[in-house]
This record gives sequence, structure tokens and C-alpha cells, in this order.
Amino acid sequence: MPESTPEPLTKAGSTSESARPTLSEANFDGIVGPTHNYAGLSFGNVASTSNEGSVSAPREAVKQGIAKAAFVASLGIPQGFLPPHERPHLPTLRSLGFGGSDAEVIAKAAAEDFLLLARTCSASAMWTANAATVAPSCDAADGKVHFTPANLRSMFHRSIEPSVTGRALQAIFRDPERFVHHAPLPSADAFGDEGAANHTRLVGHGGRGVHFFVYGRSERESEMPKRFPARQTLLASQAVARLHRLDPASCVFARQRSESIDAGVFHNDVISVGNGNVLLAHELAFADQAGTIEALRQRVPHLVVVTVRASDVGVEQAVKSYLFNSQLLSIPESSGGGMVIVAPTESQEEPAVSAALDRIVSDPTNPIRAVHFMHLRESMRNGGGPACLRLRVQLTDSEIATANRSAFYSPDLHRQLDAWADRHYRTELRPSELADPRLLEESRTALDELTRILGLGSIYDFQR
Repeated sequence: MPESTPEPLTKAGSTSESARPTLSEANFDGIVGPTHNYAGLSFGNVASTSNEGSVSAPREAVKQGIAKAAFVASLGIPQGFLPPHERPHLPTLRSLGFGGSDAEVIAKAAAEDFLLLARTCSASAMWTANAATVAPSCDAADGKVHFTPANLRSMFHRSIEPSVTGRALQAIFRDPERFVHHAPLPSADAFGDEGAANHTRLVGHGGRGVHFFVYGRSERESEMPKRFPARQTLLASQAVARLHRLDPASCVFARQRSESIDAGVFHNDVISVGNGNVLLAHELAFADQAGTIEALRQRVPHLVVVTVRASDVGVEQAVKSYLFNSQLLSIPESSGGGMVIVAPTESQEEPAVSAALDRIVSDPTNPIRAVHFMHLRESMRNGGGPACLRLRVQLTDSEIATANRSAFYSPDLHRQLDAWADRHYRTELRPSELADPRLLEESRTALDELTRILGLGSIYDFQR
């Protein structure tokens, strides 16, 4: 049975229903970095490892991501951006014993351990669903928005991200009276934290948030995947819930199905997605599927569960197409209302998945009315779909007003980012070219300009 604690409501749950503020869900998309490449670094991510060694297209990749963000903004949904990270990350290489000038550090790393160099060149920070876990102010006992950057300890190339992620979030959400920025959890095996890819906020009684945390392993359970690692731990999810001062009665903790992890479901957002009172999930998503849904029903009174059967779409098909790594979005009433799915074109190209989506949008028992397909081939080939590319941040109007507006989408910013990418990004990149010292210079020049465009200040090590 999923872990939950039905205790009396804390201060976070004591707000009267009429006084609860209206939230808008802003989607902060990761801008693809100049070193976007296919080094096949993410064990357990089938797309990442299967495309190892392929030639990437960084300029095309960044423009595909920006175009997706622009489409979401066109739906009337607040849209922002998080920046790429400095890559290759010279401070990491220097801390591992490579000395000399920047060019010498890169040359020595390439000669002695090219895989290590590739790990410090990864553009994986583009997948901001792993950047952090976020709780809105109306759910937290102190009435503030809480951010905890994920420690991403399961993969070395991602474990070097949290410090810059934290700086970027603080540069966008600056007001300490409204926003709380926590340090990442300890980088210990028991506290493996992969961020919002394993967290979903549903809406329960009176608009109160129900926080659904999904983990792959815990110290109390012996069942483990046999092929791929379970990255998120129960202890990490519980710690984040405490840090964010969430009401324990509004939290549900459920374990992923181990067999699905072994089939390539490295995060929960590869097998389920939720929004509002809707949970769209594969029937093999959770270890205790029935118990998980029942625990959610107790807290979300009008929960709508849209289940995709294994007989219609196998887990391997779901992973290949990233059906569940789609964005499930609520359209503002001013723009027509209802919910839509933003899915990758790979879901349209897989007949069984396309048929399943057709059934979902034609079913009057759920509020999902349309599917929009986006071309994100460059990200998809590295194992990240529409949902991987965005971090959800629920904000009130006043919180949006006090955030750094330079990081929010506008048609003018779209034009600036396209022109910026044209100036600084290569059209092609082979993994062997990661050893080119000019790539570091190109990346730093691009990031230095981007921090000015987005009004972020000096967030990178080379700027500080």
C-alpha cells in the first residue's frame, strides 16, 4: 500500500476554501546547451544509450525546444526559461586532477579519460523536470514557494548540476519574502533525488494541493529492479516534503513497478503524468496500482484516472514513444478551458500509441480534449520528451509579478533567442569534437550573452 499519513491538517491546510489564491502553472523550459551531443551517458535511459555516438544538431535542438515553449505560451499558459549550464565544466575536471590552461585541461582529459570529458560536457541540464522539486505557497505551512534542487546523484554527469541550478532559480525567484531556496539533499545513496520528474501536484478538496511522490526504492522494501537502477528513493521524497512544509495528510508516496524500471522507465514521468484532478497512467506504472489510486482518490474527491492498458500499449512502446512524457496542461478559461496533451511526434508515429491518444481525447468521461504533437527529435534521441524539458512552478499573480520577468516568454524574447542560437551554436556536433577547446570558448561566449538576455547576473563559475 502506498505510504501516506492521514494526520490533522497543519497551517498549510487551514486556509479557508474561499481564501485560497488562484494559481497559474508556469512551465520553465530548459534551453538546450551548445554542447548537446549523443555520448550515451544515461544508463537505464534506452534512447540515450541506443543513440550513443550519433551526430547531434545543437542549433536545431535549441530551436526545437524554444518552439515548443512558444507553443505552450500561445495556449495562454505562463512560460519561462532556465539556462543551460557551462560545459565542459572545467571546475570539475580541475577538481579531478587535470591542470594547466583551460585548453590543456581539456586535452589531458580527452587523452586520459574521454568518457570523463564527455560526462563534463553533457547538456543534460536541458531536462528541467529534474532540476528541482517545487511546492506552491498555498500548500506550504509558511505561505512561501519552496524550491529544492535535485542532487541527481545517480549519474555523475548530472550530479554536477545542482549548484548552478540553484543559482538560476534564485536569479529568477529573488524575493525572500515569497520564495525559499533549499540546498540539495545530501549526496548519499539513501537520498537519491531526481526532482519533479517523480513528483506531481494534483488538486484536492477546496483547491488544496495533493502531492504525489513516486520513488523507485526504499530501505524497507527488498524488491528492486534487476536490469537498471532505481534512482529516486523514498527517503529523498519524504525529506523534500518536510523541507517544503507540506501537510503530511496531503502527501502520497508510491513505489514504481520494478519491472517497468527494467523496461526503461527511469523516472515516473515516463509512465504517468498528472494535472489538476486527472492522472494519466499506464496500468503497470506502480508497484501497487490499485492501492496508489485509492490513496489518491481519498484526497482528490473527483479524481479522473485515465488508464492505458498494457494490451493496447506495452511499456516498451510507451518508453519508445514517450506517450506519458507529454505535458498535460489546463487551458485558461479565457482561452477555452479544458485540458490538452502536448506530445512528441514519436507518439503520433507509433500506431498503437496514436490510437490510444485518439481514444483518450474522444472519451467524454475525462476533460482532455486535444493532442498537439511537437517535433523534438533532438531531445527525444537523447531520452527527453516534452515533459522532461519543463519544470512546473505554480504561482499566484503577485508571485509572477515579483519574479524576474526577463526569464519569461515573449515574442520578442523568442526572436532574441533564435538570433542568439544562430550566432553561437554549431549545426552539427560529433562526440569526438567535445575535445575541441574552441567549443568551450563558444559556449562561454553564448552563456555570457544569455545571462544578460535573461537578466540572470553571474550564475556561472567562469563569470564569478
